[in-house]
Amino acid sequence: MAVYVDAAIWKWAGHRWCHLMADDTDELHRFAAVLGVKRSSYQGPPKTSAPHYDITGFERDRAVRLGAIECSREEIVAIFRRVRVPNGKAKR
Repeated sequence: MAVYVDAAIWKWAGHRWCHLMADDTDELHRFAAVLGVKRSSYQGPPKTSAPHYDITGFERDRAVRLGAIECSREEIVAIFRRVRVPNGKAKR
C-alpha cells in the first residue's frame, strides 16, 4: 500500500497546504500518526467523500522523507476518485 501527497499550493492561515492520501484508510492513519499529525485533523465521511488529511508544506516535506509518493494534481485527483467512499458512507 502507498501514501501520497500533492504539491503544497493551497494558501490558508499563513501556510501552504496539501493533501495526504493513501490506498487504505488504516494505512493513512498510521502514516499520519508517524508524521505527528493529530487524528482530529482527519477528513473523511461524512464530511468529505475521500479519506485524507490536509497537511502543511513543512509536514509534506517530512512525509516525503518518510516515504510518501509525490503526486501531480492530476494524479492526486485520480487517487481521490479511487479511494472515495460512494455517497459518503463508510466502507464495511
